[in-house]
Amino acid sequence: MPTTTAVRELPHPAREEIRLEAVLHALADPVRLRIVTELSTHGEGEDNGATCSQVELPVSASTATHHFRVLREAGVINQCYRGTAKINCLRRTDLDTRFPGLLDAVLHAAAS
Repeated sequence: MPTTTAVRELPHPAREEIRLEAVLHALADPVRLRIVTELSTHGEGEDNGATCSQVELPVSASTATHHFRVLREAGVINQCYRGTAKINCLRRTDLDTRFPGLLDAVLHAAAS
């Protein structure tokens, strides 16, 4: 009998509900920008995402949880549970559709 891993979804804004000021606020924090930079190296979609612990951050676990939540609520990342692991994925397609070129410009500036 095959086993399946239930995927539990968390609330996210729909693409058309993503607000520029929320995205810019989320990306303005150095820790959150580091998360987004790391997730940009993974593909889009939960199969290519990273768990919270795979993204090395210079903050406590509870503070990291806060930063991931801010990114999710702003519509920058998608989070879902796979078993007990929370998988994080960049919402590149949604962000590029809403704000063409914004994410690439931010990532390029962060790399400079």
